[in-house]
Amino acid sequence: MYDRFNREINYLRISVTDRCNLRCVYCMPETGVEFIPHDEILSFEEIEKTVADGVKKGISKVRLTGGEPLVRKGIVDLVKKIAAIDGVKDLSMTTNGILLAQYAADLKAAGLNRINISLDTMSPEKYKEITRGGDIHKVFDGINAARKAGLHPIKINCVVFKNQNEPDAQDVARFCNENNLQIRYIHQMNLETGEFSIVEGGEGGDCKNCNRLRLTANGDIKPCLFNELAYNVKQMGIEKAYQSSLENKPRAGTKNKSGKFYGIGG
Repeated sequence: MYDRFNREINYLRISVTDRCNLRCVYCMPETGVEFIPHDEILSFEEIEKTVADGVKKGISKVRLTGGEPLVRKGIVDLVKKIAAIDGVKDLSMTTNGILLAQYAADLKAAGLNRINISLDTMSPEKYKEITRGGDIHKVFDGINAARKAGLHPIKINCVVFKNQNEPDAQDVARFCNENNLQIRYIHQMNLETGEFSIVEGGEGGDCKNCNRLRLTANGDIKPCLFNELAYNVKQMGIEKAYQSSLENKPRAGTKNKSGKFYGIGG
């Protein structure tokens, strides 16, 4: 399917939950987060139906995000349901890696193809500071488990403040080079002020070639991360929500003063 600017839309990013087991300083405030009520969260059946309908329209690539997707109870079952949809050619996940060691093998068996893991530093102390309490050794265990399970490629998402030459980013790059991992540098973004840039080593942030829609945990299909437009599949119906999102997808991102990264998926 194509939007009004003739961009082919074939990628659906799904935030399965706005909950997370970390509190990264650039993503989530330390306290006072207002989560989506549980009764408003899409069921697995609703997510599966939304993906299936999207595939009929041309969606072939699906990524599961959060929050942290691995804190969603039954996440392996959801992966299995989506992987079984005829037409889903690429099924991936973005995770902070904390719980990955215990899930990697089951995720692969369920049909997950590949994985992105967040890692901004190689220092255990600094990682704990950035994530407000996270254990970097659990991330390393998750990376090893993903490799053993056969999830490939394993991509590392490294958030940078200014550029990839920062000491922490360079340390992560060396780790990736030594361990056959692919690195993606993600510049810090600000939804409210509209600050974003193209992901180095990836495709995110390239408005002129944007091929994605986003499904939030409460059922909003969003045509753009940096825009407040949203069309709810439960209120409008899946068909109408897709149609409206496609017809109103903006040429480029602007600002989003009502959304949060942990609720949309980044």
